Amino acid sequence: MNQIMIGKFIAERRKKVNLTQMQLAEKLGITDKAISKWERGVSMPDTSIMLELCDILCISVNELLRGEKFDMENDNQKNEQLLLEMAKELEKKNKTIWVSMWAIMTVSITALFAGIFVAAFLIPEGVWQLVAIIGICIVFLVPCFYALKLEVSVGAYKCEKCGQEIIPTYNEALVAMHLGTTRYLKCPKCNKRTWCKKVLKK
Repeated sequence: MNQIMIGKFIAERRKKVNLTQMQLAEKLGITDKAISKWERGVSMPDTSIMLELCDILCISVNELLRGEKFDMENDNQKNEQLLLEMAKELEKKNKTIWVSMWAIMTVSITALFAGIFVAAFLIPEGVWQLVAIIGICIVFLVPCFYALKLEVSVGAYKCEKCGQEIIPTYNEALVAMHLGTTRYLKCPKCNKRTWCKKVLKK
């Protein structure tokens, strides 16, 4: 999806139905600053108001996401192309998040061992050494929690028994036993707990 193209299309359609940014904003119950951001390609309309926006602008959701009007003859071809583009974009974002998660974990673990090494050998034995080691371990947990959030936000976990893809909540993933990105989860389909492997969805 091309946000700049979509933004220009929104502006063009808004003018076609003789609405100012302020008038369109009032109809949607949002601020005119949000409309301005859409039209400049800075952000996209929220999915919760997309249908209403399309009704006002007399366009379909497909046309909005495509950033252009198209005739019925090419509709199916355009839809397929749009779905492919969206799938590719989602896959790219998922991979970026996945790489970021592993980068955070790698840097965090390296920093943890380096910190413990420094505390063990450069700080004299005693209370301050213990405080330093505990502090380092606590600081290490912060990026771990964030990395888990990234892990849960992409793809799904596949049930070993029935193959059902499970998307747990953050809390469910947090308390589940795990080995790397394989977690011991309860499947909502077969109702059994198994070691579920992480799979990235396209």
